[in-house]
Amino acid sequence: MGGVSTTDRGAHGGRDDRAARADRADRPDRPDRPDRPDRPDRTERVPKQDRSRVTRQRLLEAAVACLAEHGWTGSTVLVVAERAGVSRGAAQHHFPTREDLFTAAVEYVAEERSTALRALFPDGTTAGDRRAVVTALIDLYTGPLFRAALHLWVAASDEEQLRCRVTELESRIGRESHRVAVELLAADETRPGVRETVQGLLDMARGLGLATLLTDDAARRERVVRQWAALLDGVLDGGLDGGLTD
Repeated sequence: MGGVSTTDRGAHGGRDDRAARADRADRPDRPDRPDRPDRPDRTERVPKQDRSRVTRQRLLEAAVACLAEHGWTGSTVLVVAERAGVSRGAAQHHFPTREDLFTAAVEYVAEERSTALRALFPDGTTAGDRRAVVTALIDLYTGPLFRAALHLWVAASDEEQLRCRVTELESRIGRESHRVAVELLAADETRPGVRETVQGLLDMARGLGLATLLTDDAARRERVVRQWAALLDGVLDGGLDGGLTD
């Protein structure tokens, strides 16, 4: 009834298949299989563990930026997730609570800044580098990290659950900052007045950070850096005892 027999389909199909194979043989730029592993435009798969690590880092960096720009009230998990380019569910997979996210973010950037600070002086320091060290330490308290941390402090003062976590976090960051300062200044804290002078430098740097939030304090800060570098020279080189005794 006008239909095509199975034999006819097989014959025509066989000729068509042979012609197609011949065509591909004449055109090597058209691979035989679309999923061949040697295709030049094949997208390499990123291991799941690496994708997870990248997502976590993007969330942490976005959280710090949001805190610095919008404060605690304006920095929700959703806002951070959108800035990081991930879903809210992905954010909560890494950080179940808002407090988890923001305390981890400040700690992460603090560790990164400490590493970067040490990298500025890979071969150690000498007395001639003290002014550069003082400047670098003060920079830790005048950037977005300090601004973000300050918003976290303010929020913690009103939220009991957050307060305990922030207090512990700041204690760890403070100890690490002190260790870095002692290391870079090659300070001998067994000598009278040295430990207090180093801690005073960090306290002063925090105060300069607060002043910078409201005004451009660069000119006055430079004079303060010169004075503290001179003070450190006297205390660390043994010319002064900082006015302190055991």
